[in-house]
Amino acid sequence: MTKQTAVYIHGKGGSAKEAGHYRPILKDYDVIGFDYKAETPWDAKREFGSYMNALCERSGPVLLIANSIGAFFSMHSFSDRQVERALFISPVTDMEGLILNMMSWSNVTEDELRLKGKIKTDFGETLSWDYLQYVRDHPVSWVVPTSILYGEKDNLTSFKTISAFSERTGAELAVMKDGEHWFHTPEQMDFLDSWLIRTIGKRICGGKGNAV
Repeated sequence: MTKQTAVYIHGKGGSAKEAGHYRPILKDYDVIGFDYKAETPWDAKREFGSYMNALCERSGPVLLIANSIGAFFSMHSFSDRQVERALFISPVTDMEGLILNMMSWSNVTEDELRLKGKIKTDFGETLSWDYLQYVRDHPVSWVVPTSILYGEKDNLTSFKTISAFSERTGAELAVMKDGEHWFHTPEQMDFLDSWLIRTIGKRICGGKGNAV
């Protein structure tokens, strides 16, 4: 029996090797980690699109598992012809809002950023006027059936933001009490695994179920 294909896309600072965590759970899938290089949505659109087109020629539409900014890049790059279903972990769903928040944290105004082009922050991120303008000019439109895992204490995306995205796209939303943006502790990983098993199980059974 030929396995279906699942593609894992990591977040910033992550690795395609993280796909190994999902293989014992997704036994009916051939789980592949995408080792991408893109750091901007315009580079991701080219790199991600080329990668997925080649993959889908062999496997057909895939199951997508994407983390944090990997989810944002995926939504910007993929279509429902390429992705059959998506599972997002702590997705960045409002990049413009996140950039504006980072500007506020660093006391950077839009006029200042426009004049300087790029500004390095004290927390390790580089603000970019081109990046901000690009996400404003290229809003994400996402129609793929999606399930989201969100940590209650996510410091990058507010519950209001993730809820609005869920309602707008029809995505299922699961929230872990006291969970963080980065799921990494044993308790958080157990919750993630349980969520994944339930979500995949509902898909296999053909039902939509309820968010937890």
